[in-house]
Amino acid sequence: MNTRFDRRLLRARFADAARRYDEIAVLQHEVESRLLESALDLQPAPQRIADVGCGPGRALALLRRRYRQALAVGVDLALPMLRLARRAGGVWRDLPVLCADAAALPLPDASIDLLFSSLCLQWIDDVPAALDEFRRVLRPGGRLLLATFGPDTLVELRAAWAAAGRHAQVSDFPGIAELGDLVMAQGFRNPVLDRDVFTLSYTRLDDLVAELRAIGANNARSDRPRGLTGRRAWQAMRAHYESLRDGEDRLPATYEVIYVQAHAPQPGQPRRGSAGEIATIPVSAIRRRPPPPG
Repeated sequence: MNTRFDRRLLRARFADAARRYDEIAVLQHEVESRLLESALDLQPAPQRIADVGCGPGRALALLRRRYRQALAVGVDLALPMLRLARRAGGVWRDLPVLCADAAALPLPDASIDLLFSSLCLQWIDDVPAALDEFRRVLRPGGRLLLATFGPDTLVELRAAWAAAGRHAQVSDFPGIAELGDLVMAQGFRNPVLDRDVFTLSYTRLDDLVAELRAIGANNARSDRPRGLTGRRAWQAMRAHYESLRDGEDRLPATYEVIYVQAHAPQPGQPRRGSAGEIATIPVSAIRRRPPPPG
């Protein structure tokens, strides 16, 4: 929860990854598809949809096709991703997109019926602030659907770096209980959380490292080691990882994915901030005092 990311580096890496992202991001597409199962049969149908961290726009296009009367907008940090997302609507219709950080959405208060976000939250420094921003743009009763990585993601890589005597060059992720508490703390109602554990396998460790780089998911922490990692540390890390080969002579890589469904609260319901509870009161509910006589 204290991870700090280099935002410029993140933007640059995802920009570089845009061209081949759909080709390589098999796990990301699977997670996105599972989250979409909860998004494609909503009643009443959402009229305004935001896909936060939309990438090349695969989910955005599917949501637009399902809810044809809705305005569906994609938000992403990387412009090359947005160029692809804009064209994902097909030949006849460009999809509206916004280049912005997920924690500072350029959307009006209470303007969104469905906020969909698949595997974006883990790249945000301040998760409570991002959830508070999601609450701000959702209308009362609006639906939040998100997926993010849990702490068992790349557990083998963490253990290999620990065996090499180095801090894991992998981001920190909140667990399902902690994430549920954060969602509740921001005032969301009726949260439902679930998790999946995926195990991918690779012939070589270099294949895993290359895949992470190709989708822009390699280390972007602000405290990442600068310069070349020591040769001995790399060798020790590799040796430990090689010891994890399975019966088919393949190397495992675990990904824990946490799914969240929740509803935005009604106006006035407090949320928990750093200095206690904060109430959000609509302007229409504030009565102006009459001016003093004379």
